[in-house]
Amino acid sequence: MPIYELKDNRIEALKETSFQEQGLRERQDMQRLLQDQIHVVDPDVMVLAEEFARWDDSRRRIDLLGLDRNAGLVVFELKRTVDGGHMELQALRYASMVSRMTFEQAVEAHAGWLAARGSTTDPEEAILDFLGWGSSDEELFGQDVRIVLVAADFSKELTTSVLWLNDRDLDIRCVRMKPYVNDGRVLVDVQQVIPLPEASEYIVQVREKERRERRSRENNRDYTRFDVTVDGQLHERQAKRNAVHLVVTALCSKGSTPQQVAEVLGWRRNLWRSAHGVLDTDQFAVRMEEEASLQDGPAWDARRWHCDNEALIHSGGMTWALSNQWGSRSHEAIELLLARWPETGVTVDESDS
Repeated sequence: MPIYELKDNRIEALKETSFQEQGLRERQDMQRLLQDQIHVVDPDVMVLAEEFARWDDSRRRIDLLGLDRNAGLVVFELKRTVDGGHMELQALRYASMVSRMTFEQAVEAHAGWLAARGSTTDPEEAILDFLGWGSSDEELFGQDVRIVLVAADFSKELTTSVLWLNDRDLDIRCVRMKPYVNDGRVLVDVQQVIPLPEASEYIVQVREKERRERRSRENNRDYTRFDVTVDGQLHERQAKRNAVHLVVTALCSKGSTPQQVAEVLGWRRNLWRSAHGVLDTDQFAVRMEEEASLQDGPAWDARRWHCDNEALIHSGGMTWALSNQWGSRSHEAIELLLARWPETGVTVDESDS
């Protein structure tokens, strides 16, 4: 939407222009001006360095490297184009490169920037003062890196990529700087378009809620390990899926059948996949893929089954693959199987933590 000027008898749209038309360049003009007034695109950031390139490939340079008040690093990527090009991909690479920056390295980078400008400001004091810290704290410094993309406009492909990445817990902002001309003056309309400013606080709250829920799931996850003994051989510290597979394999080798195992674990759906014949892994996969194709069902996903050559079970002229997807009832499954066939001598105990 254009910018309008109110006049006595009409509302007149300002003429859109481009940085190229006005002879304005990325580094010599946009970058030069923004490093002194970074608040134009991000009000809570100080500039640490310009053209930062402290890695082996010195051709790759961060336009502006900043620091926010949460001690997080900020990568600014600038383009004067009207579509942004592939700037999000460049910025992601740069963000990964600086993700391990220490407080000491930040001071060093800032010292170089100040020296190039002829400033005698102490770089460490400047950073500490900005953060409101009395002394450096490596544990709190640089725990996150966010990205700010600045361009005259952004293509649909770029904005789609940014929205997708933000949905996956990254923090990328798109700030549009659109130039206009009016009576020989160049005016710039600066707007954060992703995320919309009014939605930013809500997005932060949603992300924090998701982080808390994810941490809660991690804390509640069952990481119990099992010691499984079969014919006197001890298999130590087995994960749930492997413990169940060892038990079932042992029972089938001693005369039990996959069908009987399924009866004992009647509550467990999709326990087995099977095919006629004595098959190896590749042959079994071909059968499963053919079956999925004929039934117009989901594609065969070998990762969800014990289907390596040594893991497949051969019984009754058929080849069987046991599911490796076991949740909280894996303990119950093991207990039921051992109770049904106690004479096999298979034992399972929880491993010492």
